[in-house]
Formats: sequence, C-alpha cells, structure tokens
Amino acid sequence: MPTAFITGVNGQDGSYLAEFLLSKGYRVVGTTPDRNTDQERILQIRERIEIVETDLLNQGLVEDILRKYKPDEVYNLAARASSSELWTLPVLTGELNALGVARILDAICKIDHKVRFVQASSSEVFGNATEVPQTEATPFYPRNPYGVAKAYGHWMTAIYREHQGLFACSCILYNHESPRRGLEFASRKICHTAAKISVGEAKELRLGRLDARRDWGFAGDYVQAMWMMLQQPTPDDYVIATGETHSVRDFCEVAFALVGLDYRDFVIEDVANCRPAETGLLVGNPTKAHRVLGWKPRTTFQELVRMMVDADLKAIQDRREKEASAPTLAGGSR
Repeated sequence: MPTAFITGVNGQDGSYLAEFLLSKGYRVVGTTPDRNTDQERILQIRERIEIVETDLLNQGLVEDILRKYKPDEVYNLAARASSSELWTLPVLTGELNALGVARILDAICKIDHKVRFVQASSSEVFGNATEVPQTEATPFYPRNPYGVAKAYGHWMTAIYREHQGLFACSCILYNHESPRRGLEFASRKICHTAAKISVGEAKELRLGRLDARRDWGFAGDYVQAMWMMLQQPTPDDYVIATGETHSVRDFCEVAFALVGLDYRDFVIEDVANCRPAETGLLVGNPTKAHRVLGWKPRTTFQELVRMMVDADLKAIQDRREKEASAPTLAGGSR
C-alpha cells in the first residue's frame, strides 16, 4: 500500500485529494497546524486518514515526519490562501508559501531521494501576464505577496528537480472552486449569498469588478491532475486549467438564476472590494496536461455553479431543520 503525505489536508484541495487517494488504495497521512484546526471538510473520511500536527516553519518537525511515516508521495497544499487577505501578513505568507516549500524539499533530500513531490503552484505567479493564454513557458510577473511566494516555491521545486535529482513537479493551478471553498472567496460568496437571499436571510451582495474574468474549474477535477503528474516516468510542471474564462457577472447571473432571481436586483459593484493590485487576464492553456497526462476537466462552468448553489441551499435547509427540532429551553428561549 503506497503512502501519501498531504500538507493542508483539511483544506478544499486537501480534502478532495485525500478522498481520491483513498479510492486508489493509498494510506493517507495529512497535516494540520494543530488539533483545533477546522476539520469539517474531512469529517466523512476522518477515521480513514492519519492526522499529524506540524509546523512548516520548523525544519526539524518536517524531517521527523518524513522519517516516521516514510511517504512515497508528498503533496504540498498547505498555504496562506489567495483571497481578500492577500496583503495581510506578507512576511508570514512568505514563510509558509515560499520557505515552507524549501523546507519540505530539503527534508526530502536528506531523508529519502525516492519520494515524489508535487508543489501546488498558482496562476497568480503570472500576475500581469505577458501573454494570453498562459503556458508553462510564460514569464512570471506576480502582483501580490501570495504570487511572489508561490513563484519562489515554483522555482525552488524546479531547482531541486534539476540540481538535486528529485522527482519534483509544480502544478500551476488556475481558479478552482467547490462547495468546500472558503466564504472569503468570490465564487463561494456569490453562491452562498444567492442561497441566503432566496430564503430571506440576506438582502444584497457587494463585490468588486463584475467584469473581471477568471478561468474557473472544479477542485475535485484538479487534484486528480496532481496524482497523474506523479505517475509519469519523468517529473515536470503543468498548467491545470479549463482554458476558458467567465466574468464575475457571469457567475452571478448563473448562481442567482438557479434560485429564481435576477442578480441585477441584488448585486452591487463596490470598488472597496477590489484588490489593491489587480492581475491581468489569467487563463491557462492546459494542452500539455491533455497531451502528456491525459487529463481534462470533467465539470463544466454551469455544473460547478449549480453544485455550489445546491450545497449552500442544502446547508441552509439542514440548519433550519436542526434549529426547528432543537428542544426549547426554560423561559421559551432556544
């Protein structure tokens, strides 16, 4: 039974990857910063995976974990997220998203050269992109601390592959969403608020530029590409994207229509929600992944939005049913 080690297993990507690897017969070991970290996304598989507390700021801890669990594959998904908090704590972002990658790579070099490694890179490395669409050869031009840190992690992965002989790959992930996406991200915010407005729990949604375009895919599809990269005879880097873009306005239109509403009645464009330094048009060219890996996204944009809206509607319904069935406390309060 092969062993996979996933940093950030409790995140959106980590939870989908863990489920996928379990289906492939892997033993899955995952990290969280501490036992109090939210594990809601992995509740359905919690008893089937091993959770380890670790700190990617601590080189010794990383090395100890590799010695103890002896993984065949390491998937580095732990990171400070690319969201509305892009510009908060830039030094910590660098420590985790950049130097954390170097610590893992160095630990693999010391402990076991045969370990195969995937770094979750990001389209944010392209930032103010010099060409559209972007490929693996497009120059990097990050526009925020997150993108800069991811660029460092990407190049360190390449350096350890080329100079230390590691089987190390970077997966350049474009925007990928799911019902497990955090509420700080625009995609989930749209679906969640549309669902709440449809049942009278919210009145409006404020967003940044509605005409901003993104290459959106489904996280469950994208994590499979990471695994496919490690099954190849040689390591390499791959753009993982749909190759098509939709505007924030498109996302709103589809999401609100699914609950029988016109987004124009509820969505307000608010410059206060715009990023300090917006990226260019980020759309990936996944031709290499199609050709070499045989990977293609299976979930359409419309299917993705429907999946997210349906999940938020169900969560609201479940909550209301739970509240309705809760016993009434003395004095008439719940």
